[in-house]
Amino acid sequence: MDEDLELRPLPDEVLVLLGELDAPPRLVAHLRLVHDVAAQLADWVAEHCPGLPFDRDAVLFGAATHDIGKTAHRAELSGPGSAHEPAGRDLLLAAGVPPRLARFAAGHADWGPSATAEDLLVSLADKVWKDRRLPELEDLLVDALARAGGGERWSWFLALDELLSAVGESAPARLAYQARHPLQGRAGPSGG
Repeated sequence: MDEDLELRPLPDEVLVLLGELDAPPRLVAHLRLVHDVAAQLADWVAEHCPGLPFDRDAVLFGAATHDIGKTAHRAELSGPGSAHEPAGRDLLLAAGVPPRLARFAAGHADWGPSATAEDLLVSLADKVWKDRRLPELEDLLVDALARAGGGERWSWFLALDELLSAVGESAPARLAYQARHPLQGRAGPSGG
């Protein structure tokens, strides 16, 4: 089922960091999936709402590293917890990653009305990759699209809903891809 997935590779600098942290294959697979969905979302926003300014590279880096703290809190790979969030930011800062990029590791699960477009796109990618829909998160992005792109809010809602529904159709393949990567061990150099 997941043979049809054509995933973008993780950025080289992220793969190096994951290797240095001895990231398990399941985590690397997850990061690759969220990174790929974030790229799809960023491409869609750039095409459909060029008036919404956002840093595409920051979105992709944030998606590729959002759960990196799970290298230090491995129980959170298969169970609940949020200790990986500040730990991830700290790991990235210690590796020389600028704070404007390291923040995604600590903030990907904590968004609100003051969230930037980048925050919303990383958070949304982390949900919709497995077809999890959060109306309050989606509404924040719809509001940003409507402010930046003009037009009726409902038309942005419908357009975003169509995109997220299409992304959700591939969720079973993405879940199968992630599941076939073990929770323990070392990831290969390609990141999955």
